[in-house]
Amino acid sequence: MTSRVNTELARILQALLLAAREPLSLDRLLALFTEAERPPREEIKQALQQLQEEALGSSQELVELASGYRYQIRADYASWVSRLWEEKPPRYSRALLETLALIAYRQPATRGEIEEVRGVSVSSQIIRTLEDREWVRVVGHREVPGRPALYATTRQFLDYFNLQSLNDLPPLDEIRELAEVDEKEWQDDLDKAPVSPLLELPEDEDGPDSDESLTPADLLNQELPEVSELTFADLAERFSDDKEDPKKDEK
Repeated sequence: MTSRVNTELARILQALLLAAREPLSLDRLLALFTEAERPPREEIKQALQQLQEEALGSSQELVELASGYRYQIRADYASWVSRLWEEKPPRYSRALLETLALIAYRQPATRGEIEEVRGVSVSSQIIRTLEDREWVRVVGHREVPGRPALYATTRQFLDYFNLQSLNDLPPLDEIRELAEVDEKEWQDDLDKAPVSPLLELPEDEDGPDSDESLTPADLLNQELPEVSELTFADLAERFSDDKEDPKKDEK
């Protein structure tokens, strides 16, 4: 009897997760049952684990993210699935990704602190793009003249990059190694490419004063003032306390 009940519960949860447009937390799943039919929380967890095991041999997977559980296509099949849509995925500039990385690893951080590490100004368009994607948000203001906004990552950032918490971010040493390998590959490709005197390089989002000689590895090796470790619970509390317009204190 228990086996049949668990199997039926697993099918109900699978239907809910497949139909949902966003990750569903345990609390959200429990709320979808009436009080009379609501199973114990532990039974929900067991059913979800059963679904994860069932998906091991398929093209999809059930992952647990910061916001809850979500079915998604395995990365091995991404190139095939992408053919369903003519629109190409957005490509982000190196400047934007460097800014996001600095916020993720040094949060909470101000624009001034990011600019100190990168050596160039952070354009308003970069900050606006990160906020529009809901990857970063203002969580407070530094108590210094001008009260600059403090930026930190959001649950949407964690969900997008398949992370359960900030602790799942790869170690900085690993990021540095990848950055150095990528930089060498980029340079090798550039060395092999013919150079045309008619070639016009696109202007970077940072503007003409951008320091292109600075690699991602160099940026991560530079130091910012130490900040205390910040948990996602701390960020959530700040989100609820701070309702001011994020653009009000832009430099």
